Amino acid sequence: MEHGAKILFAIFVAFVAAQIGKEIAQRLRMPGVVGEIAAGVAIGPFALNWLPKTELPTLQIFAELGAVFLLFAVGLETRLGDLQKVGKESSKVGVFGVVLPFVVAFALAKALNFPVNKALFFGAAFVATSAGITARVLQEFGVLSRKSSQVILGAAVIDDILAMLLLGVVSSLGKGGFDPVSIGFLLAQAVGFVIVVGIVGGRIMRRSSKLMDLPLNPNSALALSLMICLGLAFLSAQIGLAAIIGAFLAGMLVAETEQRHSVEKQVISINELIVPFFFVVTGSQVDIRQLANVQMIGFVLLVTVLAGITKFVAGYFGSSTLGKGEARVVGIGMIPRGEVGIIVAALGLQSGAFDEGMYSVIIAMSLLTAIVAPPLLQIALKASDKMALSTTADLGLGISKVNGSDDQT
Repeated sequence: MEHGAKILFAIFVAFVAAQIGKEIAQRLRMPGVVGEIAAGVAIGPFALNWLPKTELPTLQIFAELGAVFLLFAVGLETRLGDLQKVGKESSKVGVFGVVLPFVVAFALAKALNFPVNKALFFGAAFVATSAGITARVLQEFGVLSRKSSQVILGAAVIDDILAMLLLGVVSSLGKGGFDPVSIGFLLAQAVGFVIVVGIVGGRIMRRSSKLMDLPLNPNSALALSLMICLGLAFLSAQIGLAAIIGAFLAGMLVAETEQRHSVEKQVISINELIVPFFFVVTGSQVDIRQLANVQMIGFVLLVTVLAGITKFVAGYFGSSTLGKGEARVVGIGMIPRGEVGIIVAALGLQSGAFDEGMYSVIIAMSLLTAIVAPPLLQIALKASDKMALSTTADLGLGISKVNGSDDQT
């Protein structure tokens, strides 16, 4: 089989597997993303090998595009004003969600007598929430507009900035040095990028949205929106942030235009093709052979539980002002790890801090948190809605009693 034909076959296999996995998961009343990730594990090079290692680099490009377009679509459903309303909660959740997991993971690594550089990479792998996975679940459930979802998305941006800074520090220390000037410059770039794009860019888009219809191309609004998405994703990656942050901001910019709804409908069709590759490729990177003994399985479970608890606690207490139900949603929504954790694991492997076994542990932890969180998030959303209805009913009953007593008097 020629190289081009092999690539097309790999794309075909990955896409079909994603659709089958999604269908099975949804029939089991689970989010489709769980089935897509599990499908990736099944057909990956370490299981059925229907996606050989030789084809994964090409599919990785599709996966990165999938993550970019997914977050762009989420941004389209998110207004800057809504995020600003929950800025305080998002900041607390983002900061707590970086500090607590890192400290706990680093302490565990030192208790297990890991060398300092290995412990630093281990701690960094615990830090970053997968905005892509949580955003997809929130989108599936149609709850992107609720306050807890806005807190999660805002916290994910802050979380990613801090995670990338931490990764820069860890990488520098791993190489035997630390340059505070370069780290400070990276922070200034990241914060400046988010502020300029989010606030200044939003004002520009609101005033000039009619310009998107000037080209003769009947799909000019979509074409220009995709240009903005890809351009900001590139700039985001250039300054050391994840490309998906730029894509998310691009979506928020387009959400400020008059063409928002038409672009949103057109992007749905694009995402139906491209987004599943992100989740399939994520699952395919787990080497289940490295986890084929009881001790390693136990360690993976311990790591996964700690990763989940630390993020949940940070998210819950960071958003406690929203009420117990919504704070629980935020805590669970921050649990999934994903692309950034995988990047940290890969850098740890390249630097020699991790061996293949530890690399697989981190990847497995990222995958397990991604699989476990969506069903828990679904349960938490339903419980929060029931709690809100119960509170409303109690308030209504109380008002009717007061009115009744007034009538009697």
